[in-house]
Amino acid sequence: MIDREWLPEGVERCSFGKFLVWMGIWVAIFGWGLYAMFRIFAHGLIETNLNNYFGFGLWITLDLAVIALGAGAFFSGFLKYIVGIEELKNIINLAVIVGFLCYSGAMLVLTLDIGQPLRAWFGYWHPNVHSMLTEVIFCITCYCTVLIIEYIPVILENRKLNQIPFIHKLAHNFHVFMPLFAGIGTFLSCFHQGSLGGMYGVLFGRPFAYREGFFIWPWTFFLFVASAIASGPAFTMLIAALMEKITGRKLVSYETKALMGKIAGSLLCFYLFFKFIDTWYWATDTLPKMGLTFDQMFNSEAGFGKWLLWTELGICGVIPAILLIVPKFRNIPFLLYTAAILDCIGVVINRFVFTVQTSAIPVMPFDKWYSYTPNWAEWATSIEIIAYGVILLSLSYRYLPIFPQEKELNK
Repeated sequence: MIDREWLPEGVERCSFGKFLVWMGIWVAIFGWGLYAMFRIFAHGLIETNLNNYFGFGLWITLDLAVIALGAGAFFSGFLKYIVGIEELKNIINLAVIVGFLCYSGAMLVLTLDIGQPLRAWFGYWHPNVHSMLTEVIFCITCYCTVLIIEYIPVILENRKLNQIPFIHKLAHNFHVFMPLFAGIGTFLSCFHQGSLGGMYGVLFGRPFAYREGFFIWPWTFFLFVASAIASGPAFTMLIAALMEKITGRKLVSYETKALMGKIAGSLLCFYLFFKFIDTWYWATDTLPKMGLTFDQMFNSEAGFGKWLLWTELGICGVIPAILLIVPKFRNIPFLLYTAAILDCIGVVINRFVFTVQTSAIPVMPFDKWYSYTPNWAEWATSIEIIAYGVILLSLSYRYLPIFPQEKELNK
């Protein structure tokens, strides 16, 4: 094998030829996305189906979804380094890599949605201090930097690199300071997760999203944080299970995956309790005060029926919460993975309705319900982010020792 000396010691990997074929497929998909990105940069947002009604569409839905699913990084780090749950040491490296992929991918998406990427630095140099998005852009940038710092020691543990004494000592010193970075990451991520939700909650001209709240924070501020930490651990666990299926190797013990499921289930119960209260209060108090009804917030013909709400809270909320919290169900692999998938779908639906349905609802007498369908350029650039994640994760798995249990589980 050409790259054998770079592979982690004591583990098996596919031949270099098979690896190149696998990577070639995803590089081709990534290239398709780059072509769409070039067209958007060259001609502007006219290349998409975004318009004056839907300034936020598939990209922001994807952006908010991957940021929520990437919460497994900061929350797993918090539980491992701050709370001291040592069992998570077997999956923490994967959580960091997944978090880095999600956040760096989200920032790549934002360069598209800005419309004029050359002015992306305006958000830092000319910040709007009255906007929650100012706090979001600074926190996301800082947390992405923290993730890079957490990812560096994983890279330095490559067998070939680790033979260099300086790099070996540097990697060790990085690990010593990981609790500090885990704490900083938790602080930064909680605030920007909340502010992303708070941005919608203060839109009093958009009745679907508007919420009352606690002091200056609308309830959506807290609900976005709760939903992110409820889905992030489940997503990390799913990535581990998917990698096991693709590689045919055991990478993480089932006990560790079940623990991640238990954590996700407990947090999902916490989130759903307050989400149901929020939905009930919004439907019975907030909307009537605005002269509106619950039924006016939905329109099946435009593609925004009540089924979205029941799917989010019922099928992708209550059902996975039960499956993850009850040990008898959680210890059955099929039910554990099904519950985790539903949990992740639920948070994606939540971000979709807040992003797109909020814009679709008419707010002026001359307005009507509008439907939104992403075009090929939006899909291509979104799939590009998935391809980017697969490429980087594949390289990490092949060359970095990210699964401490792999050798033991495959003896």
